[in-house]
Order: sequence, then structure tokens, then C-alpha cells
Amino acid sequence: MYEIELSKAAEVLIRETCKLKEGETLVLTADTESDLRLVTEVAKAAFAVGGKPMVIWTASPLGPGQMVDGFLPSESILGALLKADAWLEFNREYFLYSKTYEEAVRGNPKLRYLALPGTTTDVFVRLYGRVDQRALRDFVELVAEKTKKAKHIRMTSELGQDIEFDNNPDWPVRGETGYWDKPGTTMLSGQIAWTPILDSINGVLVFDASLVPQIGVLTAPVKVYIEKGVIVKVDGGRAGKEWEDNLRSFNHPQMLRPAHVCYGFHPGAKISGQNGEDERVWGCTQWGFGAIGSFLAPPDGVPAPSHTDGITLNTSVWLDGVQITDKGKVIDPELNKLAEKLGK
Repeated sequence: MYEIELSKAAEVLIRETCKLKEGETLVLTADTESDLRLVTEVAKAAFAVGGKPMVIWTASPLGPGQMVDGFLPSESILGALLKADAWLEFNREYFLYSKTYEEAVRGNPKLRYLALPGTTTDVFVRLYGRVDQRALRDFVELVAEKTKKAKHIRMTSELGQDIEFDNNPDWPVRGETGYWDKPGTTMLSGQIAWTPILDSINGVLVFDASLVPQIGVLTAPVKVYIEKGVIVKVDGGRAGKEWEDNLRSFNHPQMLRPAHVCYGFHPGAKISGQNGEDERVWGCTQWGFGAIGSFLAPPDGVPAPSHTDGITLNTSVWLDGVQITDKGKVIDPELNKLAEKLGK
């Protein structure tokens, strides 16, 4: 599948968005749930530009974040990351939010890290090989800029979501452009992510796309009731109960609190069950629960034993009372001009 197209997408990733230089070391981490064909193709692209790719392939932990610490040969992996120029994570059970990740990014100030957890060949081709990355970057940066200026935000959906919260002016609103040519943490393009003032979050979330990694693609909506930044009730049949039981099983208060909120705006994304793609479907919003990374809540983030993400499709968003999207469609005039360049 995509034997020809995959090479082009890998080249876009390495040459355009990473700008890997001759002699630089790129560490690619993967587990036994990763798409090794994709990992190998990216390693080949890195070698073709004069880079020094190193693939670390391990068994799959039972979950992401701090659940990888101790299960994997973390100290050995950390030793490699502390000397690398770039780190590309393809692990499905990701290092992000783990102690290993935190020590790597703090201990290696030159490290550029891109999280592509669980990405598969078909997802990669759609999101990297068939989209104008520069046009997408411009759109994402403008959405992030507008969101950063907002003090109060409301998000609704036709299935009953209605959530409101205040922004922390001292915390970043990250426009994930996918460009990882500078030191720091980067995510897949097409997302805007930030952590609100946690105690200000009130209302109902309705996840109708997926809950990852615990559940996957949903067959029925799951409603999550939040008061002052804490989950107080979950409705949604077997999936909702299984998800809530999983969160409570950690016996950690942060697992019942939001970690971040995101917009999804990638013109090539569709619901596939792959978390990175699902949460970038155009017009969706996504909420994380559990661990908060230092890149969202500086300087130290908020630790928790794991992390989970839920996605709401076709969201309407208001920034300080001004609506910018309606049922997932961009209606802000300035944003709409850039959206048209992306075919939206």
C-alpha cells in the first residue's frame, strides 16, 4: 500500500518539516504495535539527507505515559536521547508524559521531539504527503493567535456538549504546525492545544468519535459531566463505564481532571481509530485527562500515572462571545480565507 506515495511523505517529513542536517542523529522509537514499514521508510529518508538514523524497537507497554517507565529499558533509551539531535516517536504506547520523556527534553536542550504515536502508513501519507504543509501552518498559527487572546471560551455540539472555561494568560496556546526544526516538543500538524485554568472548567462534554487508548472508535456518545475541573459523572453505556472505571483504577486525582483542550484542523484527517489522526479531524475538539506535559503547563506540568483523550466532532466555538466555528465549519472571515486554501 502506498509504496510510491510513502517515499514522498517521508521526504516531506525529514526535509521540509524537520530540516534534518547532514551528520545529525535521529532516534526513532517504536514498539511492537508500531508500523515498522513506516519507521523504516522515514529512517531511509533521514539517511538519504546525510543524517544518522537509529531505530530503537521494544516490546509494547500496557499503557502510555508513566506506564512505560520501568517496563521498557528506559535508562538505555534515555542515554541515546540525551545525545541525539532529534527524536521521532512512533510508539503506540507513547513516551510522552513519562519520566523518560521529561528527563530527555530537560537534559538535552538541543533535542527536537516529534510525537507521532501509533501512526500508520495510510495515515502518514494522507497527513504529510497530500497536504500543503505551509498553508496548514499559516492557518494553525492564526487560530492559535486568536485563541491566545481570548479570556473565556465556550464549546458546544448538536449532541449536547456545552462546556465553558477561562484561559490562563501565562500558559502557552500551541499551534501544532508539524514543523520540528527547532528544539522542543512538537506534535502532528493540524492541532491547536492548550491547558485552561482547570478550576474554571464547567459543563458537559460529549465524545462521539473516539476515546483513546482505552476504548477506540465509539459506537455511541459518551457524556462527561465536569464541575470546577473535576469529572463528577459519566454516561455512555458500556464504553462510558469502562472508560470511567479505567480512570478511577489509578487512584490518582489528576486522572479525573482535564489536562488540555485542542481544536482539530487538518484537511486530510478522518476518523480511523488512530489517535493522532482522529483528534485532527477538521472542526473537532479534543480533551485530554490525566498527565499534563511541561510544554503545556510550564515549568513542570502536572504528573499523573497515565493519559487519555476524547474527541467531539463538529464543534461550535466562541472566543469571548464571538463565534469562530459553527458545527465544525470555520465562519471567522479571516480564518475562512486561509481555510479555503486548504479546500475547506
